[in-house]
Amino acid sequence: MELTSFKLTQFKNYESQRIDCSGGLTCFIGRNGMGKTNLLDAIYYLCMGKSYFNTPDSLIARHGSDFFRLEGAFVRASKTEQIVAKVIPRKKKELERNGLAYQRLSEHVGLLPVVMIAPDDTQLVSEGSEDRRRFLDNTLSQIGHQYLDQLLLYNKLLKQRNALLKQFGEKGRYDRAMVEVYDQQMLAPAAAITEARQQFMEAFRPKVREAYRQISGQAEEVDCRYRSKLIDTPFETLLAEAAEKDRVLQRSTVGPHRDDLQFSIGGYPLKRFASQGQLKSFVLSLKLAQYQLLQEEKKLAPLLLLDDIFDKLDQQRVQQLLRLLRDSEFGQVFITDTDEERLSRIIADTGQDFLKYRITNGQAESINNHGGTGK
Repeated sequence: MELTSFKLTQFKNYESQRIDCSGGLTCFIGRNGMGKTNLLDAIYYLCMGKSYFNTPDSLIARHGSDFFRLEGAFVRASKTEQIVAKVIPRKKKELERNGLAYQRLSEHVGLLPVVMIAPDDTQLVSEGSEDRRRFLDNTLSQIGHQYLDQLLLYNKLLKQRNALLKQFGEKGRYDRAMVEVYDQQMLAPAAAITEARQQFMEAFRPKVREAYRQISGQAEEVDCRYRSKLIDTPFETLLAEAAEKDRVLQRSTVGPHRDDLQFSIGGYPLKRFASQGQLKSFVLSLKLAQYQLLQEEKKLAPLLLLDDIFDKLDQQRVQQLLRLLRDSEFGQVFITDTDEERLSRIIADTGQDFLKYRITNGQAESINNHGGTGK
C-alpha cells in the first residue's frame, strides 16, 4: 500500500497544502508548533476517519473556518483509492471512497492500515486503562469489521444502560427488570469482544517481547497480558453481582469497558520499576508489534507515522530502530523531526528513497537534496 499524495484544506494550521509522497521515506522538518505533526494527523485521519489524538472535529478546522477537507490518493493491491474527508464541524461529516460516500464511517476502518508512534504514547503505560483499551480497539478494528461492529453495538447499549441508571437515580425509583433488558442484549457483543481480545493477545504478546529485545538490546524480560473479569466469570453473573453497586453509582461497573492490559518487566509492574529508557523501549515495542500483526493480518504493509521520536530516544535506541527500518519489511514511512542534520543522517542509514519538506507556519516547502529531490 502506498500514499502517493495528499491535500489539506482548512485543516488545523494549513489553509491549503498538497504533499507529494515518496514510496520510501517522506520527512517533515521544522521547529515545534509549525505543523509537522498536523501532516501526520491528516494522513491518519484519511486512514481512520478521525484524529489520532482524539481531537473532536469541532477543534480541527483552521481558526476562522467553518469546515475542513482532506484528500488522499492511495495505491492498494494495484488499485487507486481516492479518499476524501469533508467535515463541517457540529453539522456534517462525510467520508468518500472513489467518489462514493460511506453509509457508515466504520466501513472505512481497516481499508488503509496505519500505525502512528508519537511522544505522548508513553501514556499507554503511565495513564489509566482507557488508553490501553483504545490501543486494543484501534488494532482489532483495523483487522476486522466484525470486531468494530460488536464494539459499536456494545458501546451503544452501555450508553443506554448508563442513561437508564442515571434516570432512576434522579427520579428516586429503580426497576431491575428494565435494566436486565439491556443486560441480555449486551451478553453477545461482550462475549465477542472478549474472545477477540484474547485471541489477539496470543499472537501479540510474543511479538512485543521480541521487538523489545531487538530495540533495547537488554536481557530483561517484558510481558503484556490481557486482564478481564469475563475470562473467568460469565458476564451475566458479573452483572447480577454488580446490580446493587451499579444502582448506587448510577453507572455500569463491569464489562469489557473495564478491561485492561498489564505490562511487566522482569516480573514486576512496568510503570513502577522501569527506567525512562526501558519505558520508551517498551512503548515502541508495542507499536512495532502492532505494525507487524496488522501487516500479517491485512497482507499488506501499513503506513508508519513517526512523530518526533528521534528527539525522545537515546542514540542506542535510535540505532536499533534504524536497523529495524532498514532490515525489516516496512512499507512507506513518514517522519517528523526538528533537526535537519540528524534526520539526514537517519535517512542515509536507511538507504531508502526519500523526500524532505521544511515546515514553517503551516507551509510545506520541498527541499532539494544534493542535486535532486530525493525522490
